[in-house]
Parts: sequence; C-alpha cells; structure tokens
Amino acid sequence: MLSTSDVGAFEVPESRPWFKYYDPKVPRHLIYPRIPLYCLLDESAARHPDSPCTNFFGKQLTYQRVKELSDRFAAGIRGLGIRKGDRVVLLLPNSPQFIIAYYGLLKAGVVAVPLNPLSSERELEFYLTDSEAGAAITIPLFLNKVIPLKGRTPLRHIICSRLADFLPFPLNLGQGFRERISMHGLNRETLVDFKDLLRQSPRPDWRAEAVEPDEMAVLIYSGGTTGVAKAIMLSHFNLVANAHQIIAWGQLTDEQGILAVLPLFHGFGMSVTMNAALLAGGEIILLPRFDARQIARAIQKYKPSFFIGVPTMFVRLSNLPGIQRYDFSSLRGIFVGAAPLTRAIKDEFEAKLKSTGKEGGRLIEGYGLTEAVTAIMANPYKGMHKVGSIGIPFPDVDMKIVSLDEGRDLGPGELGEIVLRSPTVMLGYYKNPEETRKTIVDGWLHTGDIGYVDEDGYFYITDRKKDLIIVSGFNVFPREIDELIYQHPKVKEGISIGLPDPLKGERIKVYIVLKDGETATQEEFIAYFRERLTPYKVPSEVEFRAELPKSMIGKILRRALREEENRKAKES
Repeated sequence: MLSTSDVGAFEVPESRPWFKYYDPKVPRHLIYPRIPLYCLLDESAARHPDSPCTNFFGKQLTYQRVKELSDRFAAGIRGLGIRKGDRVVLLLPNSPQFIIAYYGLLKAGVVAVPLNPLSSERELEFYLTDSEAGAAITIPLFLNKVIPLKGRTPLRHIICSRLADFLPFPLNLGQGFRERISMHGLNRETLVDFKDLLRQSPRPDWRAEAVEPDEMAVLIYSGGTTGVAKAIMLSHFNLVANAHQIIAWGQLTDEQGILAVLPLFHGFGMSVTMNAALLAGGEIILLPRFDARQIARAIQKYKPSFFIGVPTMFVRLSNLPGIQRYDFSSLRGIFVGAAPLTRAIKDEFEAKLKSTGKEGGRLIEGYGLTEAVTAIMANPYKGMHKVGSIGIPFPDVDMKIVSLDEGRDLGPGELGEIVLRSPTVMLGYYKNPEETRKTIVDGWLHTGDIGYVDEDGYFYITDRKKDLIIVSGFNVFPREIDELIYQHPKVKEGISIGLPDPLKGERIKVYIVLKDGETATQEEFIAYFRERLTPYKVPSEVEFRAELPKSMIGKILRRALREEENRKAKES
C-alpha cells in the first residue's frame, strides 16, 4: 500500500454488544490506506499479474491486462480534453469495459457517473444536465437515446464500445452482427471508438493523476433517504474504506471468484462485486443481466465462491424448473441486501439448495445504503445468524436507534430511526447542502429506516420512514404485511402500500403475483389476512398481476405503485 495511516475518527466504543459476535478472524477496527481508489486495481495487478481478473462468458482478462487497458483509457480520455474533476457518464451493462472505463476515469482524475443503461432519454437528459457530464461511455444498443442529447446538455463526447469486442468466439460473431444492425444509419463521425482509445500506449512518462483521498471519485444517483432522486458524492476514501470492510467481513481472498450479476452502476454491485473483489484479487464473473437459468449455469460452470443478490433473484431461482440439476456447492457465501429478505424467501431457497444434495452456503442478510457507499453491516459470515435481522455493523461502523420525534437515543427493543457513523459516509448530496445538513446531523447519517436493536446488538428493519402506513391513527409497517404475503403457498411475490382514505387517513392495498398454475380471489386473501392480523392492519384491496414494477437490480418498486394509484385517483 502507498500509505497505512490510521483513521482514528471512526473508533466505535468497545462496549458495543455486537463485538462479541464477530467471527474470530474479523478485527474490530481496520487500518485504511490513504490512497486513490484506482490503487486497488494496480496493487492487485502487481501482486498477481497473471491471475484472472474478469470472466465474460468464458473470456478471461488478467489483472495485468485490465490494469494496462485502464491506463490506456485514462490517457485516451485526457486526449479528448477531459480534465481532472470533470464528470463522465458510464452507461454500460456489466462487462469488462465497465471496469476498464471506471478505473481509467479515476486514473485520469475524472469523476465517474454510473447510470442505469435502461434510463429513458428524458431521465438521461436530467442526469447529464445535473451532473454537467462532458462525455458518456455506452454501447450501440443505447446510442439512439444518447446521441439526441448532444446539444441539449453539456455532453460533448460519446464513446461507443461494442460488447462483441470482449466476448469469446463464437459469441462475438452473433453479438457483433446485432451491434452493427443497431448502428445502421447512425452518424459514426460523431462517436469516439472505445477500442481506438485502448490501441495507443501511454507515453513513457505517463502517470495516473494525483488525487487526494477525500476528493470525489464517484457521483451516483439514488432515490436517497427521502425518496427524491439526487446525486450522492462518494470520495476515494469512502470507497477504499468500504472495500476493506467488505473484505474483512466476508474473508474474501484472491483464490475466490465472485458472481457479478448485480449491476455495477448500482452502489451495491459497484462496492461489493467490483471494488472489494479487485482488492481481494479474485475473479469477477460478469453477467450483463439477471436470468435465473443463466445464473444457475454460471455457478455450476465457473464455480464462484460468492454470490451477491437481492431477494427477488432468489425467488426466481427457487421457481426455476430443474434447479435440482445444478451444482451450487462452490458457493461459500450468498449475501442478500438492497431489500428486506423475508423468512419465506430464505426458507424456500435454502430448501431448494438442500434438495440438490450439493447445496452451497447459507443466505446471509445484510444492509446498506448509497449514502454510506452501500454494504455496512450483515449477519456474521460464520457466526450467529438471526433470521429477519440485517445483522451487526462492520468494523468501524457505529449504529444506534433514535426516536423519530426528538432524535434521542433509544434502548434495545424500542422502535426508532437507524442512524450510523462510518468512514464510508458520503461527502454529501451534489449541489444540495440543505438536504445534506438534514441527513448528516452531528456526524450521524440518518438513514430514514425504522427499526430496532436487540440486546445482542443485532439490528432489525421494520420499514422505511416514508413507507409507514397510518390507519385510523395506528402505525402499520408494510413489512409485516409483506411477510404474510410470502408465507401464502400460492404466492410467487407481492407487496403492500398505503393509499389515502377519507375515513381512516390511509388504507392498505396489496399486489400479488401468483405462482404458475395457481388461481385465487380477493376474498380468499382478505380472509387469510383477517385470520392473522389485528383488524386495522387487514388490507382492504387485493390486486393480482402478472408482474410487478422492479428496479434494475430486481427490487420491487413500492413508490411506482403509489404513483400509479395517484394517477388513477386524479383521472377519476
């Protein structure tokens, strides 16, 4: 490491009850190197240059090769006139070029702005304008919504990369044909070829841009703790610290591969399956999108040690016909986050794993939020695991529960807001100091999540502050309803929301996707809830759907359903 100066501002009181449940090899405190994030890649390349870094449908790139290509990209991006502190958008699926471009941008001193490639043209216009990004890196499939934004936004350069360039034979042939078709009729003179930027070696005197650890490295858009889209500023130090925390907790090594199906543009995928994996020096098995059968095949073929996902991924895997035929025995850890993991989902997936006779590791629930990079706590990898709990804090993460009204500290079992301190807490919201001041108070990040801590220091989330439903003055936590939905044998997936009601203030509506071949009625489900809930918690309406709106990482979007209901109400 370039430096090993300790950061003492994040010491957690030794009296915290969760320390006694740490796995034996997990230290209570870590030493964080004060280095730019790009050093994680360079140092792993120096330690084991010939080890596989990326695996894209069987085509591997070594650590040395990825390091060299990121150097070339950094030099090439400078050649376009992009300078230190400028913002550049990454509009890419999981692929080798995402990692090459991300680390290349950091080496050029540029701020990376990873975005969902499925964003609409209207959304992209907002992101490009708000971030003032001067360049965007994308693939042919998305050019038709990026090119029109030149002239309407600060966008000056569009860098186009073909997935076919990093695929093995013969997959590259079919993908190359599809990409040529999608580029037909486009003015290629307006584009910069990603491959051209990689062809020229940097000058002998070329060096990565010197950056301070506390400078912004990534600008990542998120719903935020208030539900309003905003850009979160993460420093090099935030990201380096989180990578070290994840490595310590999961005990990752350079001999272990990680399955990267979570989008790298999302904080969870970026921090766990890319940055932490690169620090460990393991192989990153890249998949551009979630497909249950493709996931099962990849686990059996490439034998990763770790799989990181969200609950809906495990619902789909559990319902995959013939899952018993696949060998998941290589998996040492399956970490779940980004949305609550119900007991029903956990039990069903683990039962399916056991039915193969070659099951992998258990499902380990954790928690994080983009304002703290993402993963900041989890159930112990090997130690005591409490079903329904989001676990205990990582090293140097301090957490507590405070009252919703006055912000006073609460004791075990008392319901309030989860707040935390950590070396991973964001620099702030971009161009939004007022919202930053509301969210970070006296060094404590207010998460907007409601929950409690037990006597052992294990934390539990009951709901989002903004998702709380108030029926006739009584608080109803949607997660309690959601747990019951998933316990019903006919249900594939479902969710509950609160809607305005002239008499009660709010009423509860649930949306349900039934398992294939099942039928049910609203009356049947309301009777089911009535048997199991206090009267004010019983939903008044059940709607059956073929599918539910989801984010790119598969999280069911409660907010989208509320917005849909609001539109219906206005129209009527």
